[in-house]
Amino acid sequence: MLIRLLRTYLGPYKKPIALLVLLQFLQTCASLYLPTLNADIIDNGVVKGDTGYILSFGAVMLAVTVVQMVCNIGAVLYGARTSAELGRDMRAGVFDRVQSFSAREMGQFGAPTLITRTTNDVQQVQTLVLMAFTLMVSAPIMCVGGIVMALGQDVPLSGVLLAVVPVLGISVSLIVRRLRPLFRTMQERLDTVNRVLREQITGNRVIRAFVRDDYEKKRFRGANAELTDVSVASGKLLALMFPVVMTVVNLSSIAVVWFGAHRIDSGAMEIGALTAFLAYLLQIVMAVMMATFMFMMIPRAEVCAERIQEVLDTEASVVPPTAPVRELRGHGHLELRGAGFRYPGAEEPVLKGIELTARPGETTAVIGSTGSGKSTLLSLVPRLMDATEGEVLVNGVAVSDVEPALLARTVGLVPQKPYLFAGTVASNLRYGNPDATDEELWHALEVAQAKGFVESLEEGLDAPVAQGGTNVSGGQRQRLSIARTLVQRPEIYLFDDSFSALDYATDAALRSALTRETREATVVIVAQRVSTIRDADRIVVLDEGRVVGTGRHHELMADNETYREIVLSQLTEAEAA
Repeated sequence: MLIRLLRTYLGPYKKPIALLVLLQFLQTCASLYLPTLNADIIDNGVVKGDTGYILSFGAVMLAVTVVQMVCNIGAVLYGARTSAELGRDMRAGVFDRVQSFSAREMGQFGAPTLITRTTNDVQQVQTLVLMAFTLMVSAPIMCVGGIVMALGQDVPLSGVLLAVVPVLGISVSLIVRRLRPLFRTMQERLDTVNRVLREQITGNRVIRAFVRDDYEKKRFRGANAELTDVSVASGKLLALMFPVVMTVVNLSSIAVVWFGAHRIDSGAMEIGALTAFLAYLLQIVMAVMMATFMFMMIPRAEVCAERIQEVLDTEASVVPPTAPVRELRGHGHLELRGAGFRYPGAEEPVLKGIELTARPGETTAVIGSTGSGKSTLLSLVPRLMDATEGEVLVNGVAVSDVEPALLARTVGLVPQKPYLFAGTVASNLRYGNPDATDEELWHALEVAQAKGFVESLEEGLDAPVAQGGTNVSGGQRQRLSIARTLVQRPEIYLFDDSFSALDYATDAALRSALTRETREATVVIVAQRVSTIRDADRIVVLDEGRVVGTGRHHELMADNETYREIVLSQLTEAEAA
């Protein structure tokens, strides 16, 4: 999976990678040539006392060192830049794919793991690539080249290498095999810590209201301890790797000096050759050490690559049409024909056989008990989810055939949980219409009954809004969310229980202003309050995902038991009449 991911995202960087490999090859060749020059200087210069020979070949060594340094700097520069661009592209790829997800895919993964996969997982793969470019490219060249050059110095002494290299390889592979499952568990437990922390930050008020601080601390300590345990286990294996490698290295160095001394004593080997052989042994070991360092990172990067690829391979259930309709005839006509929705693997559908028609100039209300599918029904219209059966049509065209940008301009949704983005009041209101003027913003605020509190802010439209709108009240968030949709001026307005945080007076004033503002548009309201929807032109009653009644308030009170129960749970018989 790691190779597949890198092949996809490193494809555009073939030229920088080729140049990087060339620079690494040149600097490794220079490194391999230096011990031979040093041996030559010792045997022909130092031993014979030839100062001129020492100076001339010393100058050559200096030139080779400069070449090595320049090539190394260039390789590191290109490696760092390419790995950073790779990380950027992977993050963008994951983000773009997540942006295409419907509510179904978002629920399948969950926000905490998507955040971890976009940040930490990408960072692990990026770090591996950086290390590969700066270390791993030169490691095999140095290892093979070192063995060849060592053989050139003394063939019999090179027998030590036949024992050293296999022992190092087997030792490292045994440790790496045990690391991979630990790294997978580590990433999963990192997801858990992220999820728990996110829940505690988001639900801080609930935790304090129920005095559950100690419980939440205990829950976080548990998740944190699980992550710590697996981190310590992997850390122990990583800590074991370097002592094993260094033990083999030191033993091999002792063996080389021991056997080399006997060969020098017998006249079969020069002192310079032994010095060069030790230098090549060190380079071979360093190459193995670099490979070891890479092997330490590869298991975790493989796990992260699998998690990233899982997101990239997940196809959104809501896909853009292949031949989109770019123009709609008519104005604000909404119809659901036998529409239904079922989550994958669910025993029962959330919605089934929904028949609903909403026309311009009318207000259609949807009411039902909790869990009856009201919000899901509204989500089908702007294609937050696609109906699994039946059709949803806007102006006679199935929403699945409409160009997404056109559908977004035609349908405006005020969600049940209003969300404001970090910025200003103006930037949030212009979210659906970037070209809206200040006059249009103030008008939308006035209709949404939000003009008063925005005017009271010192900076007015430029007043800062915190992420999620946490610096304003729930009712103010709802009104700003309604104003944002009004600025968009769609043909169809969908209000998903968007007045629940308002007091009755503000609710009444807002509905009165909306009636005037949306008199030529189609309005669909989902609400729990009977007072909010009793004057609607058409009321649709849902029960367990089915339409069990349609009509006006007085008609449903007379012949629909489900609606009557809902009404009488909130109003007296006299108030309902």
